[in-house]
Amino acid sequence: MADRHKRIKALVARNVADIVQFEVKKPSIGLVSVNDVEVYDDLSQANVYVTFLDPRGSHNKLAELQRTEGFVRSSLAKKLDTYKVPRIRFFLDESSIAARNLDAALAREEEQLSKLPKSDDEE
Repeated sequence: MADRHKRIKALVARNVADIVQFEVKKPSIGLVSVNDVEVYDDLSQANVYVTFLDPRGSHNKLAELQRTEGFVRSSLAKKLDTYKVPRIRFFLDESSIAARNLDAALAREEEQLSKLPKSDDEE
């Protein structure tokens, strides 16, 4: 049963990524990356975590993407070999935003450290 669940999760992730990238015709969404998918055991719902290439207006783009749920689900139904197709819910993947903020903070810290005068024993 666990292998079947993993297989379905992988199929949903790959197919939803393809559908969002190639079939959804909404230029306002832009480029989307599907980072993770959680599928409920009973296949009633799939939570899809996404990030956008251009992070400006991510919440508006997410709302626009959420409006395509019916199209994504019907397209997914054609690609899956399961009786039940999960309801798709899109979420903004906050981990990539946190990583980007952490990288920026580390870069600022490194820049500040490079401006400090070096002591005699460091040279």
